[in-house]
Amino acid sequence: MAYALAREGRRVVLFERGEPQSSGASYGNAGHIASEAVEPLPSRSLLAGFWKELFVLGGPLDIPLKRLPAFMPWALRFARAAFQREAHTRDLAPLVRSACATHLRWLKEIGREGLLKVHGHYEWWHGARAGASADAQARLMRELEVETQPASAEALAALTAQSGPGAALWFPQSGHVLDPLELMRVLATAAAERGAEQRREDVRTLEARGRGLAVLSERGSCEIDAAVVCAGVWSGALLRPFGLRAPLEAARGYHVELPGHPPLIDAPVVYSNEHLVVTPMTGRLRATSYMEFALPEAPADARKPDRLRQQLRTLGYRAEVHGKSWVGPRPVLPDYLPAIGQVSGLPLFYAFGHHHIGLTTAAITGDLVADLVAQRDPRLPVRGFDLRRFSAARADPSRRVPDRTPHDSAETR
Repeated sequence: MAYALAREGRRVVLFERGEPQSSGASYGNAGHIASEAVEPLPSRSLLAGFWKELFVLGGPLDIPLKRLPAFMPWALRFARAAFQREAHTRDLAPLVRSACATHLRWLKEIGREGLLKVHGHYEWWHGARAGASADAQARLMRELEVETQPASAEALAALTAQSGPGAALWFPQSGHVLDPLELMRVLATAAAERGAEQRREDVRTLEARGRGLAVLSERGSCEIDAAVVCAGVWSGALLRPFGLRAPLEAARGYHVELPGHPPLIDAPVVYSNEHLVVTPMTGRLRATSYMEFALPEAPADARKPDRLRQQLRTLGYRAEVHGKSWVGPRPVLPDYLPAIGQVSGLPLFYAFGHHHIGLTTAAITGDLVADLVAQRDPRLPVRGFDLRRFSAARADPSRRVPDRTPHDSAETR
């Protein structure tokens, strides 16, 4: 986001409470640019069969029992969204389809296009119904206008040799990042080279001040012309005083890494039966999985990385029984659409809630926010991502900002 604004010549201040460019889901993600993920998750079929995906039954979904009372309102919104999937797909698909091209354009601008490989990815099934599952997925992708091809003989041989008989599809238009942490550093450096300033501060709240805003942190107050809230699962509290409701949950994901392990194929492999992704990265493989609806700060569940390693060994990878792992929160809204928009009448913008496609849609979301800040028509429709879909904006009329020219913007996280 900071790079998207700084590249247009704006004065940018990035407030980051965590270790710069090395924490959160932006660091720990699967590295997969998922240009196939054009459908939001809520669906009628998932409502009927979600119990099959529960962690206790071997699946990726874990909702701690003690969280159920607080989780149920979000779950009911998720259920309602399942009956709006077609409309929500029309909102989401253009954002996702633009992902690889936008990432490549950004990386070419800063001379680091080698960080992204557009080699597609493979989806793999095994067991008696593997062929039928692959055929059904291919049909669905055709309906969604997502290109798939049968896996090449070479790729199929590699998958079969390691994991046993099965079926695979190749998705040629997706890509993967060789090092998510390096990507964060590269973009932060590029933003700094264009004048962006980074402050290690924990933002407590935002206030309207005259024609602009004030950022209040533990170190004091900073007056700015405009702000962009992109604080992941912690974004809702910053927007609540301005009348916007963001019903966010943290769908925590886990990863383990296999240092020095050669890639099976030079592309991510989605193991559909196991609900995990293995991505080749610089000097290692990274395996990711799980949707754990725990509090963001909750302790990691050691059972999950242990199961990931066991699954990897079953699939033929050389995974140690124990080792380092990572857990981090993905910000998820119940309709599985992101939040991208502006607080009515204020120079206050927001971009968060990108769930499992945060890396995928990062660059195009940055471009869209830059459009909004510059008061240009967004290059893609964003009306479906407005937070007022959850509650009417009730900003205090006294806080409204008169007509203004495009902002010299600051970004807050």
